[in-house]
Amino acid sequence: MTRQPPGPLRWLWYALGGGLPSRYREWVLFDATCPSWAWRHFARAFVQMNLAVVPIMLFIPGPLWIRLVAILLGWLVALQYALYNMHESVEHRVHKAGYPRGSAQAGRDDAHADERAAAAVRYDARYRSGAPPPPQ
Repeated sequence: MTRQPPGPLRWLWYALGGGLPSRYREWVLFDATCPSWAWRHFARAFVQMNLAVVPIMLFIPGPLWIRLVAILLGWLVALQYALYNMHESVEHRVHKAGYPRGSAQAGRDDAHADERAAAAVRYDARYRSGAPPPPQ
C-alpha cells in the first residue's frame, strides 16, 4: 500500500464523511497525523459548510446582505463545532480506515515526542532548579 492521496471526487466523498477504499488506508492515517492535520480537518469542514450556501442564496427570500450574514454566522457556528469535535472526528475517520481508536493521537504524539521531551527539560531547568524565574 502507498500513501497516494485520493482523486478529487473521492476526496470530496471523504470530506463529506464517506469512507475510502482500503488502498487509501495509509493516506487516511497520514491525513490525521501530518503537521497540517488540523488545517486539513477545517478544509473538510469548510466543504461540508458550503453545502448550505447555494440553497440559502437561492431559496431564502430577503435582501442579499441578510442572506450573506446568515451564511457567515452559520459558518462561525459550524467552525466552532468543528473545533470542539476535531479530535473525535479525526479519530473516527482513522477508525473507519481500519486502525484502532487512538491511532491518530498516538501518531501525533510519536511525531512530537522529541519536542515534548526538550520542552520538559527546559521547564525543569527553569522552574525546578530552585533558581528564581527570569525577569519578564
